[in-house]
Amino acid sequence: MSDSPTRTTTDLRDRGSAGNHHGVARMKKGWETKTLGEVLQKTETVNPLQTPNTEFDYIDVSSVSNATFQIEATQRLKGKDAPSRARKLVKTNDILFATIRPTLQRIAVVPDHLDQQVCSTGYFVLRVKPGIDHRFIFHFLFTEIFAKQMESLQKGASYPAVTDGDVRAQVFFVPPLPEQQRIVGVLDEAFAGLATAHANAEKNLQNARALFESHLQSVFTQCGNGWVEKTLGDLCETTQGVQIPKNLHYKTGGVNLRRYLYISDFDHDENLKFVEDIYPKKRVTEDDLIVANTGATAGKIFRGIDGVLSNNLFKVTINHAFVDVDFLYHFVTSCLFKEHQKKIVKGTANPHMGHENFKSTPISIPTLKMQLEEVGNLDALETETKRLENLYQQKLSALLALKKSLLHQAFTGDL
Repeated sequence: MSDSPTRTTTDLRDRGSAGNHHGVARMKKGWETKTLGEVLQKTETVNPLQTPNTEFDYIDVSSVSNATFQIEATQRLKGKDAPSRARKLVKTNDILFATIRPTLQRIAVVPDHLDQQVCSTGYFVLRVKPGIDHRFIFHFLFTEIFAKQMESLQKGASYPAVTDGDVRAQVFFVPPLPEQQRIVGVLDEAFAGLATAHANAEKNLQNARALFESHLQSVFTQCGNGWVEKTLGDLCETTQGVQIPKNLHYKTGGVNLRRYLYISDFDHDENLKFVEDIYPKKRVTEDDLIVANTGATAGKIFRGIDGVLSNNLFKVTINHAFVDVDFLYHFVTSCLFKEHQKKIVKGTANPHMGHENFKSTPISIPTLKMQLEEVGNLDALETETKRLENLYQQKLSALLALKKSLLHQAFTGDL
């Protein structure tokens, strides 16, 4: 197909749209430049409260998966129970785009069985005019150019959103209907293959992790000769972190040290030295384990950190005469310990691990020599697992890049 000059990217820029990012000044013959609003029909709003006993399926913002890009769950409600956001009527082949947190890409096509149902006002409903393939528009919403525009236009720090008008104003290149259908066919087939390849890579990634977890658990459950039953309290001591007093300031500059609430914030040598001079027992080294004592991460284990404990942490000092730190770390990161955590982490609003709960955890250990042998085997397997994980992650990244490339080609006339 020959190229013919039409509207340039300068024209698109003047319209304040995304079109100037296409990186091309000319389009193929027969293609047009339009806004989304120009290719969409008006949609209807409804008020289910006016028919209190009529049932309907409600599509809220959480109904759409940004992994499968389908409507995966709806609520069957009576009109009298409708939330205030249940106001937009949808029809088969309408496209839903969540304007709340738009970068999450909660985008889906309305299937036949949800025809004439109701969705949240948190969606912009795109219903195409005759001459436009709805899946052509659906694919456009996944382009990098559209995504970047939504990111730049969203407003609100804690609850970012774009308006329906922001979406309508986006400019794109529109070919004749037969060309739209050809492009859609190519993209649908390609993306089906990519979805299969993505699922396989994800499964392989999970299998690699599961293999290591399975072996790790077997080490601590299939104990043989020379293994003895202990508790973590038999093998280590714990020390609570420190709450920096309100009146404590850095020696020069008057910096309030209370702002250094987490261990990762003690990353400046001067701050670290000042605090550990006052609280020497709160110092942790790479040989210590660190346990989150309270809060949402209660029970999480860290190691390899050099710093000062904050008051939501406690350190675990190993008795090296009985246990190797690497062996113990493998234990506290195993599924066996994580299952035990469910019993010893108390509370829901403010979860709490507790020193004594941690130290009461049972563990079987062999001789130090056997521990080192097990660590060697586990380290080798962990290295191979990470190699495979990196390989599968690279494949997932390559699949994503290929999808972006295909979309770019499709909407610049190069597919």
